[in-house]
Amino acid sequence: MEVISPWKDTLKQLRKNRLAIAGFIIIAFFIVVGLVAPFLTPYTFSEQDPVNRLQSPNMDHWLGTDHLGRDIFTRIAHGARISLMVGFFAVTGALLFGTLFGIIAGYYGRWIDMLISRIFDILLAFPSILLAIAVVAILGASLQNALIAIAIINIPIFGRLVRSKVISLREEEFILAAKAQGMKSGRILRHHILPNSLAPIIVQGTLGFGTAILEAAALGFLGLGAQPPTPEWGKMLADSRDFIQLAPWTLIFPGVSIMLVVLGFNLIGDGLRDALDPKMKN
Repeated sequence: MEVISPWKDTLKQLRKNRLAIAGFIIIAFFIVVGLVAPFLTPYTFSEQDPVNRLQSPNMDHWLGTDHLGRDIFTRIAHGARISLMVGFFAVTGALLFGTLFGIIAGYYGRWIDMLISRIFDILLAFPSILLAIAVVAILGASLQNALIAIAIINIPIFGRLVRSKVISLREEEFILAAKAQGMKSGRILRHHILPNSLAPIIVQGTLGFGTAILEAAALGFLGLGAQPPTPEWGKMLADSRDFIQLAPWTLIFPGVSIMLVVLGFNLIGDGLRDALDPKMKN
C-alpha cells in the first residue's frame, strides 16, 4: 500500500477545493500583472497628462485616468507589486518573530511565558489600525515604516497561536520520550515542536496576507503609507475621494483590486485550513 505524505495529501485536498483554486487564480493573476507591469501599457505610473484628466475608460486608457491625467490601469498594475510586496514582507516578519516568541513562551513556560504573554496582551489591547498609526507616527510616514508597523501589530497574533499549539504538544508522549532519551531542547524544538506546529502557522500566514494588504491600504489612505507618486492602492483611493461623483472609476478600480486580492488570499487560507484539518478529510 502506497504511503502518501501529509503535504501531498494536502495538495490533493486543495485541488478538489474549487474556491481555493479560484483564490490561487486571482492571486496568480495579480502576481503576473505586477511582474509585467512595465510592459503592459506605454505609460509610466507617474506620467501626467492634464489635458486628459478624469477621462472615462476608453481604448487609450483602459480604466480611465485620474485627476492628474495618469493612467489608472498602469498605476493599478504597478500598485499590485507594492501591495503584494508589503503583504509578503510584513507577514514574513510577523511570522518569524511571532513563531519564535510563541515557541519560547509555550515550551519553557513559567516567567518567560508570563512575560511574553503580557507583552502580547498589551499589543492586542490596542485596535490594530490605531497601533499601526502610532508606530508610523513615531517612525515617520513611508512605505517601509508602514511595513514595519504592520509586521509589529501582527506578531502577537502568530505568537499566541503558536504558543497554544506548543503548550498542547509539549505534554505529548513523543515529546516526553525525546526528553527521556536526553535529547536537548533545541533539537526537540527544531525536529518535533516546529514541524508539528506548521499547519496553523501556514493557514494564519495565508490569511494574514489579506489582512496586511488591507492595513497597508488603510495607512496609505490616511497618508501614512506610500508617498506620492508611488501608486499604492490605498493612496489611490485617498486621491480619488473628491471625485467619487464626477469620476467614480478612479475610486472603483483600486477598491475592486484590493477586494479581489484580499478575497483571493482568504479563499486560499480557507482551503488550506480545510485541507490541513483531519476532521475535514474523508
